[in-house]
Amino acid sequence: MSESSPLSVSDSSLLSPEERAARDAAIADFVQKHAPGPDADLYANMIKTVCRMSRDATRRAEVKMVDRALAELRYAFKTFAPYEDIPKVSIFGSARTKEDHPEYIQAVKFAERMRESQWMVITGAGDGIMKAGHGGAGVEASFGVAISLPFEQKTNTIIADDHKLVNFKYFFTRKLMFMKEAKAVVLFPGGFGTQDEGFEVLTLVQTGKALLVPIVLMDAPGGTYWQHWRTYVKAELLLTGMISPEDMNLIKLTDNVEDAVQEILTFYRRFHSYRYVRDTLVIRLNEPLPEEAVLHLREQFADIIESGTIEQTGALPEERDEVPDKPRLTMNFNRRSHGRLRQLINYINAVGTPATMTVG
Repeated sequence: MSESSPLSVSDSSLLSPEERAARDAAIADFVQKHAPGPDADLYANMIKTVCRMSRDATRRAEVKMVDRALAELRYAFKTFAPYEDIPKVSIFGSARTKEDHPEYIQAVKFAERMRESQWMVITGAGDGIMKAGHGGAGVEASFGVAISLPFEQKTNTIIADDHKLVNFKYFFTRKLMFMKEAKAVVLFPGGFGTQDEGFEVLTLVQTGKALLVPIVLMDAPGGTYWQHWRTYVKAELLLTGMISPEDMNLIKLTDNVEDAVQEILTFYRRFHSYRYVRDTLVIRLNEPLPEEAVLHLREQFADIIESGTIEQTGALPEERDEVPDKPRLTMNFNRRSHGRLRQLINYINAVGTPATMTVG
């Protein structure tokens, strides 16, 4: 947002060109001395934003919120950074689930299997399902992202003294880390918090504000919690047109641990990652697709392509420094049909398996 934006508090807070030039020069000198490097321009922009907040006479309570949020995120980024190459799954569920409950036992088994598959787990660091996730994965394969609450929430004994525990004051900074760091999300039965996290994850993925990841709704064997949730979603959201049929492709409902594990691992069988280069969606693959599979994609997924077609290529110049040796699929995706995009990824992963003919 520029300083002439209509969202600025008042024109009286604007600097003259001379004042702005002097401020920018002073900030540039400060950054060069105290925060040099390839991201110096971004650090300079942040300092300029702080200066604007001061000129806007931002209220102290709001300044404190920005200060605390930035500090929380900095510490969280630092904590997760050494483990950035290890895939992680975020686990949600009730803090009230007892250790002898089938859902707790199911969560322990799931986390054990993910650890065996060389994954780490992220939970809210409380008791119940969160403790079960840490118990199954073990402390070495666990992260805790705790929230300060006046009641109920306390750090579980498994993660309490570990250096991979991060404490948050704000839900929004905590939620950012849950999604930013996770390559999969699994939700066990829970209360308002679990429902909130589940709908937020789905909203972010459905709208393209977060990357597509496997989203698993996990019941205990024979459990009905997520079945009843799905019935509600279909009856009140899908049948009334508030969501699209393709959006149901974003979730997997199961009461079987192995099915949940395979839903996650299979998602990354051939698919590796994706990003945008301007209007082009670039999908990175662990191995190339046969030409007949590319032809199938062009025929079956033409509805989600704005223009052009789907091509198999090498790395583009703009993203060549990211996994450069992996083959790519490029397309002008419409940025709306993320449920269909999930089907496309399912097909990519199924090529060469008996399931190929049933996907897409």
